Amino acid sequence: MRLRETYENEIVDAMMQRFGYKNKMEVPKIEKIVINMGVGEAKENVKVLDSAMQDLQLIAGQKPIMTRAKKSIANFKLREEMPVGCKVTLRGARMYEFADRLINLALPRVRDFRGVNPNAFDGRGNYSLGIREQLIFPEIEYDKIDKVRGMDVIIVTTAKTDEEARELLRLFGMPFRNN
Repeated sequence: MRLRETYENEIVDAMMQRFGYKNKMEVPKIEKIVINMGVGEAKENVKVLDSAMQDLQLIAGQKPIMTRAKKSIANFKLREEMPVGCKVTLRGARMYEFADRLINLALPRVRDFRGVNPNAFDGRGNYSLGIREQLIFPEIEYDKIDKVRGMDVIIVTTAKTDEEARELLRLFGMPFRNN
């Protein structure tokens, strides 16, 4: 909850000053956070997907949905509608709570962490972050996992440019690395 109050006070003022917005409603904000976990082994063993969904539920605090293949790909032995992963979309209070845990607890626990890539924006103000292992989250117990899995975290903002989105995330406390 601390991030939401910080956003409504300090971040809005700083963004209005930096970009010269005339109205508080013009200031970009985080719209949603999508966490995606691709589980390639799910095509052979569905139980692997169940454990991945449990891990994702612990991390996000919300029940994930199963994602299925859109097309058949013979080289990957993949048929249409086969389960291939899971994802969860966070909005509102859960989104701010997850962002707070990601920035202040999980990212500092990454081995040899020097900051996240400041250039991983898509051109429309959205940021993508790849995490190699789910163990960096304090909710996951090391003894109870069956396999180390990575995930993608996509932070969707209402910013029009990457520069605005980078400044918004920097003000939220995202530890960008210096190039």
